[in-house]
Amino acid sequence: MKKIEAIIRPEQIEDVKEALRPLNLNGISITQIMGSGCQRGWKEFIRGTEVDINFLPKIKVELVVADSHAEEIIRIIMETAQTGEIGDGKIFISEISDAIRIRTGERGDAAID
Repeated sequence: MKKIEAIIRPEQIEDVKEALRPLNLNGISITQIMGSGCQRGWKEFIRGTEVDINFLPKIKVELVVADSHAEEIIRIIMETAQTGEIGDGKIFISEISDAIRIRTGERGDAAID
Protein backbone atom coordinates (compact mmCIF):
# COMPACT_ATOMS: atom_id res chain seq x y z
CA MET A 1 0.00 0.00 0.00
CA LYS A 2 1.03 3.57 -0.63
CA LYS A 3 0.12 6.83 1.07
CA ILE A 4 -0.11 9.70 -1.40
CA GLU A 5 0.05 13.23 0.01
CA ALA A 6 -0.44 16.02 -2.51
CA ILE A 7 -0.05 19.69 -1.63
CA ILE A 8 -1.93 21.68 -4.30
CA ARG A 9 -3.38 25.11 -5.03
CA PRO A 10 -6.82 25.63 -3.43
CA GLU A 11 -8.36 26.54 -6.78
CA GLN A 12 -7.37 23.12 -8.21
CA ILE A 13 -9.13 20.94 -5.61
CA GLU A 14 -12.49 20.65 -7.38
CA ASP A 15 -10.79 19.61 -10.63
CA VAL A 16 -8.67 17.02 -8.78
CA LYS A 17 -11.71 15.58 -6.95
CA GLU A 18 -13.65 15.36 -10.23
CA ALA A 19 -10.74 13.65 -12.02
CA LEU A 20 -10.41 11.06 -9.21
CA ARG A 21 -14.18 10.36 -9.01
CA PRO A 22 -14.23 7.63 -11.74
CA LEU A 23 -11.73 5.57 -9.70
CA ASN A 24 -14.34 5.08 -6.93
CA LEU A 25 -11.80 5.60 -4.16
CA ASN A 26 -13.07 4.72 -0.70
CA GLY A 27 -11.01 7.20 1.28
CA ILE A 28 -9.71 10.65 0.58
CA SER A 29 -8.86 13.30 3.17
CA ILE A 30 -8.61 16.99 2.36
CA THR A 31 -7.10 19.56 4.73
CA GLN A 32 -6.71 23.31 4.37
CA ILE A 33 -3.12 24.19 5.22
CA MET A 34 -0.69 27.12 4.96
CA GLY A 35 2.76 26.70 3.48
CA SER A 36 5.81 28.29 1.97
CA GLY A 37 7.88 27.08 -0.94
CA CYS A 38 9.35 28.79 -3.98
CA GLN A 39 6.50 31.33 -4.07
CA ARG A 40 7.78 33.03 -0.91
CA GLY A 41 4.52 34.92 -0.28
CA TRP A 42 4.05 38.67 -0.68
CA LYS A 43 4.25 41.97 1.17
CA GLU A 44 1.22 43.86 2.49
CA PHE A 45 0.76 47.10 4.36
CA ILE A 46 -1.27 46.64 7.54
CA ARG A 47 -2.00 49.82 9.50
CA GLY A 48 0.85 51.59 7.71
CA THR A 49 3.44 48.88 8.45
CA GLU A 50 4.90 46.61 5.78
CA VAL A 51 4.30 42.94 6.68
CA ASP A 52 5.69 39.84 4.95
CA ILE A 53 2.99 37.25 4.31
CA ASN A 54 5.22 34.15 4.06
CA PHE A 55 2.64 31.38 4.19
CA LEU A 56 0.12 30.86 1.42
CA PRO A 57 -3.10 28.83 1.56
CA LYS A 58 -2.78 25.33 0.12
CA ILE A 59 -4.82 22.12 0.13
CA LYS A 60 -3.40 18.79 1.32
CA VAL A 61 -4.97 15.71 -0.27
CA GLU A 62 -4.21 12.37 1.40
CA LEU A 63 -5.04 8.89 0.11
CA VAL A 64 -3.95 5.38 1.05
CA VAL A 65 -4.24 3.10 -1.98
CA ALA A 66 -3.21 -0.31 -3.24
CA ASP A 67 0.20 -0.35 -4.92
CA SER A 68 -1.46 -1.21 -8.25
CA HIS A 69 -3.46 2.06 -8.27
CA ALA A 70 -0.77 4.45 -7.00
CA GLU A 71 0.86 5.46 -10.30
CA GLU A 72 -2.49 6.14 -11.98
CA ILE A 73 -3.63 8.33 -9.08
CA ILE A 74 -0.31 10.21 -9.04
CA ARG A 75 -0.61 10.81 -12.80
CA ILE A 76 -4.18 12.11 -12.47
CA ILE A 77 -3.24 14.50 -9.65
CA MET A 78 -0.20 15.79 -11.56
CA GLU A 79 -2.11 16.36 -14.79
CA THR A 80 -5.08 17.99 -13.07
CA ALA A 81 -3.28 20.20 -10.54
CA GLN A 82 -0.53 21.43 -12.85
CA THR A 83 -0.79 25.03 -14.05
CA GLY A 84 2.85 25.39 -15.04
CA GLU A 85 3.41 28.20 -12.53
CA ILE A 86 5.51 28.28 -9.36
CA GLY A 87 3.38 27.10 -6.46
CA ASP A 88 1.66 24.13 -8.15
CA GLY A 89 2.73 22.00 -5.19
CA LYS A 90 4.33 18.65 -4.45
CA ILE A 91 3.34 14.99 -4.17
CA PHE A 92 4.86 12.76 -1.50
CA ILE A 93 4.58 8.95 -1.63
CA SER A 94 5.13 6.77 1.45
CA GLU A 95 5.05 3.02 1.98
CA ILE A 96 2.28 1.84 4.34
CA SER A 97 2.97 -1.48 6.07
CA ASP A 98 -0.60 -2.18 7.18
CA ALA A 99 -4.08 -0.72 7.55
CA ILE A 100 -6.94 -1.85 9.79
CA ARG A 101 -10.63 -1.06 9.40
CA ILE A 102 -11.73 -0.53 13.00
CA ARG A 103 -15.37 -1.50 12.44
CA THR A 104 -14.67 -4.98 10.96
CA GLY A 105 -11.06 -5.74 11.84
CA GLU A 106 -10.16 -6.17 8.14
CA ARG A 107 -6.46 -5.67 7.44
CA GLY A 108 -4.29 -4.74 4.49
CA ASP A 109 -5.85 -4.04 1.09
CA ALA A 110 -9.26 -5.24 2.34
CA ALA A 111 -9.27 -2.40 4.85
CA ILE A 112 -8.86 0.27 2.17
CA ASP A 113 -11.17 -1.20 -0.48
